[in-house]
Amino acid sequence: MTKKVATRDAYGQALLELGEQNPNVVALDADLFRSTKANIFAERYPERFFEMGIAEQDMVSTAAGLAAGGKIPFVNTFAVFATGHAFDQIRQQLALPRLNVKIAGSSAGITQGPDGATHQSVVDVALMRALPNMTVVVPADAVETRKAVLAIGDYDGPVYLRLGRMEVPIVIGEEHDFRLGQADVLRTGSDVTICANGVMLHIALKAAEELASQRISAEVIDVHTVKPLDAETIVASARRTKAVVTAEADVVSIGAADVRHKVHDLTLSVHNLAGTQVTVRLYKLVNGVERKVYQQSFDATADPPGLPVINGTWAIHGVLRVTVQSNNAADNGKAVDYDYMLEAM
Repeated sequence: MTKKVATRDAYGQALLELGEQNPNVVALDADLFRSTKANIFAERYPERFFEMGIAEQDMVSTAAGLAAGGKIPFVNTFAVFATGHAFDQIRQQLALPRLNVKIAGSSAGITQGPDGATHQSVVDVALMRALPNMTVVVPADAVETRKAVLAIGDYDGPVYLRLGRMEVPIVIGEEHDFRLGQADVLRTGSDVTICANGVMLHIALKAAEELASQRISAEVIDVHTVKPLDAETIVASARRTKAVVTAEADVVSIGAADVRHKVHDLTLSVHNLAGTQVTVRLYKLVNGVERKVYQQSFDATADPPGLPVINGTWAIHGVLRVTVQSNNAADNGKAVDYDYMLEAM
């Protein structure tokens, strides 16, 4: 992790490459083309570049018309303006009719830095992920950005591509096979799973190295496509490590971290408890409030009523928290709570 390149810089070069390959690719910008790096495309193909001025709503509407006419428009501006100023146009004119428009949200997260809070975006992923038919991609470095741009250029449908301003180390190899909707395990581990994307991926890899020095084996997953989410890869890793941490430069309410309430399965076994009676309580989030949705006492050698049995354990989907209470003989009959907190998932 030596060479550093901002993903917005890699995007400008990749957009030019895509434009050379496909004459239907066009670009639009809202008076920020030097910062978004759309100027690289504009200088080579001025007849295919449209400077819309400070009018993000108009830019998106124009892109919708171009897409309806068979072009592949790439809309360029800061992430905070694209997803904020033009949200209604994106929803009504791109997402709902599933038009083939690519939105490049530049200087996303807090990578905009000195321009202050008005130019920083921490809800852009949440807004775009909530829209129907919208694919959301958050590349981690220059190599992955190039691969992502070429991939979304071939994909027929609306895409939100999140780009950063700050330079980040290159952690993805040129030989890497990038596929939309498929998370990639970059480092295998057995103790904890770290799901990361964007500017946080290189930090997650560094954290894994530091954890290794403490004899903690961390698996690192590159969740570059936030929507559609590769739940299968994340769940498979979670089942192995039993602990998941997410690292992302946006709000956790609906970003990648939100999958902890949607995709994880907990496999619970209490056959090894020494007590004769076990009480299991399951808690889920109901309208944002943790509520007990299941409680049952049973003999430790029997299966708990109401739960499916898989290979002697119980598979429980979408659970936030589980407590297991046993009158463990080793504790002189005292009830003991085994609390499985799944908030980190």
